[in-house]
Amino acid sequence: MEMFEPTLLLVLALVAFIAGFIDAVAGGGGMLTVPTLLSMGLPPHLALGTNKLAATFASSTAAFTYYKNKLFEPKNWYRAFVSTLIGATLGTLFVDAISTAWLEKILPLIILAAAMYTVFHKPSASQHNSLPPQCAKFHKKQYTQGFAIGFYDGLAGPGTGAFWTVSSMALYRLNILLASGLSKAMNFTSNLTSLVTFALLGHIDWTLGLTMGFCLMAGAFVGAHSAIRFGAKFIRPVFVTVVSILAIKLAYQAWFINL
Repeated sequence: MEMFEPTLLLVLALVAFIAGFIDAVAGGGGMLTVPTLLSMGLPPHLALGTNKLAATFASSTAAFTYYKNKLFEPKNWYRAFVSTLIGATLGTLFVDAISTAWLEKILPLIILAAAMYTVFHKPSASQHNSLPPQCAKFHKKQYTQGFAIGFYDGLAGPGTGAFWTVSSMALYRLNILLASGLSKAMNFTSNLTSLVTFALLGHIDWTLGLTMGFCLMAGAFVGAHSAIRFGAKFIRPVFVTVVSILAIKLAYQAWFINL
């Protein structure tokens, strides 16, 4: 295991706190932590696995906060839980089979695409403060949404929380807080599933992951309470700007630095 300078760990801890805050408020904290880990020189598989360890701390803290404030009801979403678990497992196994060279080139594209999606997608306001009626169509949406986003979280991860929030508002017409509560719970499910798989495959730097994890957890605690009180709009411009800069930097390193 490579040793890192204390100053570098301090910077990583600060980034993790900010990412935890952002993830709990708007989703997408992984778009900060994954590029940061890659910028430190970690191989892509190790960066993704280490990020999963840290992200599990943040998503568990945010999910519990939303649940405690009655913004998420687990019994209504067990189909999404199951499909997310399956999707995340398959996505993690798939990414393990991809070559490191290919992954180094594709990850910046995924991160930048997620950032651009956040910029240009304008979710419509919803006034629904409760779930739509339980029906076969509602159940099919859970299966499809859970598997697709779970697979993406296992494959890459950055932006998963944002995708959950936006898609839940569109599919179920939930307001932003209920969609965020669902997002955090499902993100925790896929994070934990991928974490176990990455751990079995040996793709985790435990020192970095635990350091980031505690800072992400602190940021998620502050962020979740802030989101419940103030909403998510204030974080979006900073979030997108930082992510875009990091994604462009990684793309330059992957595609042009050795030309």
